[in-house]
Formats: sequence, structure tokens, C-alpha cells
Amino acid sequence: METKLPTPQAVLVGIQTPEIDDVAHEASLEELGRLVKTLGYEVAGTVSQKREGTGGALLLGSGKLAELAALTGGTGVVGSMAPPPRSKARERFEGAHGGAHGGTGGGTGSDTLSDNPDEPDADGARKPAFVIVDHELSPSQIRNLERATGAQVLDRTGVIVEIFHRHANTREAKLQVEMARLKYVAPRMRESSAGGGRQQGPGAGESALALDRRKVRDRLSELRDQLEAVQRDGDQRRSARRDQLRVALVGYTNAGKSSLMRALTGSQVLVEDKLFATLDTTVRTLQPETRPRVLVSDTVGFIKQLPHDLVASFRSTLAEALEASLLLFVVDASDPTWEAQLEVSRDVLREIGADAVPSRLVLNKMDRVDEAGRAALLEKHPEAIMLSAHAPEDVSALRDTIIAFFEASMVEDVLVLPYAKQGLIGEVYESARVLSEAYDETGRVLTVRGLPGAITRLRRSLVA
Repeated sequence: METKLPTPQAVLVGIQTPEIDDVAHEASLEELGRLVKTLGYEVAGTVSQKREGTGGALLLGSGKLAELAALTGGTGVVGSMAPPPRSKARERFEGAHGGAHGGTGGGTGSDTLSDNPDEPDADGARKPAFVIVDHELSPSQIRNLERATGAQVLDRTGVIVEIFHRHANTREAKLQVEMARLKYVAPRMRESSAGGGRQQGPGAGESALALDRRKVRDRLSELRDQLEAVQRDGDQRRSARRDQLRVALVGYTNAGKSSLMRALTGSQVLVEDKLFATLDTTVRTLQPETRPRVLVSDTVGFIKQLPHDLVASFRSTLAEALEASLLLFVVDASDPTWEAQLEVSRDVLREIGADAVPSRLVLNKMDRVDEAGRAALLEKHPEAIMLSAHAPEDVSALRDTIIAFFEASMVEDVLVLPYAKQGLIGEVYESARVLSEAYDETGRVLTVRGLPGAITRLRRSLVA
């Protein structure tokens, strides 16, 4: 019978700088806790301190560092420059997985998270095996905190990268995440505790660390080539949909985009109450189906301090938003920080140049907002679409809004389909709404309504 291992425990660390108020600080720590739980870990405690900045070698003051070390079983002192000893569970994990990613050699300190917590102390008490910091840390800060706490230290960026790694399903997403993960790991790599002697055989004369870094560079080059090939296929698929009506659901992670996608399209997309449940862009047809068809895209969610390398890696995935005709910014209206979350989403899309795409604000999860809250939202955002993805009448109203948006851009025209090209009738019905049909000596005369670009393309096909 398989023995179930105890849930790994982690202590959260937050630094409140002068520009961060109490509400934002608490919200950020709460979100970090949800990220940690998404990894399957249990939050064992929180250490927070107000400081002028996050640039200190130890991040925390001596008193708070001692408080943190007491929770993790560390000494609270940086001590030796040697890496902290690994637990037996940690050593077994790294041995089974060939060290750092894909067997790149020596340990990196923060590159791979084990699903096994450290073993109990001699007195039987189990100490948290991880310290998770709500800021981006330098490699030296990570090393110093690990020596002082005796726990594995990971910053916010590392947590997000790890979640993306675990949730990627398609080949494109896996390639994108591995690239971002290696870029995160590379500057944090260091010699393993087993020693950093010279290599034998190929690469002789290199230290283990230098060899590991060269392997990372080679792997990144290989991944870029593979990703370019996959993205070329994606570009071709998007090009084929260029003249179709396209809506992209964008917004903060866990805002309810996938639930709304399922309600609008009747598809069985993954819906989970966790952060980053969706990493791969899904494209489905709006239901009940219209003529011309409307395609709806569910995109990867955003989050505060989304690592730049992840944004860059997912640029092709986010191209669905860039090439859409309409963006629906979906927010969780019941979250008191939703306006800050919306700004994060706008910033990411601005980074890829999608801020010029027409958009509408969708205040989702309104079933969780009381009457006073509804009135305040309506007064402040009168143009917003307020709904619950679980209310059929709300979803139907949103569908009507989407159709009305595209109707405003459509024009009527008359196309003549020659008798010799009757095989193109399906393309006509796919690209435009046929209002009437008649016949004369030249062929089938169709009165259609559609987007100007689609009608122009059809006209070229009919005369070619």
C-alpha cells in the first residue's frame, strides 16, 4: 500500500515598502498564499516587515530574520558560504531527477521544487521546508536566506514559473514555459554541495557549474528553434482566421474567463478555482452559432509581477488578443483589488501592442456582490457589462452585445457566384450572412452582410 507523504509546508515573507499601503500589502500576501496552495503546499505561517526597500543582503532585519528562522528550524545566521545541507528527502528527489532540469548537473538551490517535504526534526516536529518571498530576489539574497533559515527559498517569480511548468499541456506551452524556467534558473545556478571539481571527458577543464550553464545555453537555443517551428504553424492557423469575427477573453488569473468561455461556447474547457488553471489558448465558436461565425478565445491569465520572460515566451499565445476584433476584459468584481488587477492586465497587453484593440469591461461574479456594491460599480463604470458566468440570462445578454458590436462594422453587398464556381458557396456562407439568393444568366446572385475585409476576400475568390 502506497504511503501518502505529508503536505509540504511553506512560510510566506512579505516586505511592505513606503509606496505600498496596508490593503495592497495584505492582498499581495493573500494572493501569494493562493499561489503556494496552487503548488499543493500548505501555508504554515507569515512573516511581514515594513522596510524602506528590498535591496538588503538579507531582505529582513535581524529580529524578523530570527523570527523566520524559528519557524523553519534555521540558525538565523548566514554563517558559512557553503550551500546548506540537503535533507535526505531532498537528496533522493534530486538523485531520481538527475539534478537540475533534465540532468543539467549540480544543484541550483531554487530551480526545481520537490513534492516531498523535509523530514521531521529529532524531536518529531516537522518544520516548513520552504520560504516563499513576495518579491523578486537576487541570487545572493536567496543564498543568504537559505543559510539563515535552513529551508529552500523561492521568490514570487520562481513560484509563478513553477506553476506554469506544472500546468502546461500543449507542446507550445511546454516549450514556452521551459524557456522561461531555464532563464530564471541560469543566473541562480551554483556548485552543488557534492563539490565543484573539473569534468572528465567532453568539456574537460570546465567546472561543473560552467558545464551546467553551457548546457542551459545549448538547451535554450534548441528550444527557440523548436518553438519557432510550432509558432509558424500557429501563425498559419491564425492567418486562416484573419477575416473571421474574433473575441478574446483577457484578464487576471482566476477572474472567471474559462467559466465564461464555457457558458458562451458550450465547450468543455477546464474550469478550476485555482490560479493559472488555463495556460493554453482555446478557440471555440460562439453558441448558438451565428453567420458569419464568431470565434471566442480564452487566453492565459495575468498576475502582478508576471515574469517578463513568461510574457515574452507567451507572446505568440497572447497574439490571439492582439489579432482579435474585440477584447473582453474579465474581472472578478467581488475582489476588492479588481481595479489594480485590471491595470495589470492592461499593462501586459500594452507591452505586446494590444492596447489599440477595441475592448469592453466585463464585471464577472456579480452574484457575489451585494446591492450596495452593485450600485457603486454601476455609478463608477456605467458602460461595464455586469454578469455572472453561471446566470444563463446574463450570458445571453453578453452574446447579444458581442453580436451587436460586430453588426455595427458590417456592410451589405451583392456577390455573383458563377455557375462554374458553385463549390465556393460554402465559403460564402462561412464568411458572411446570406440575406437573399437569386439566379440569372451569369450565376447565383447573393445579397450578403459581413465585414468589409471578408467581402473583399470573397469577391477576389469569385473572380479569380
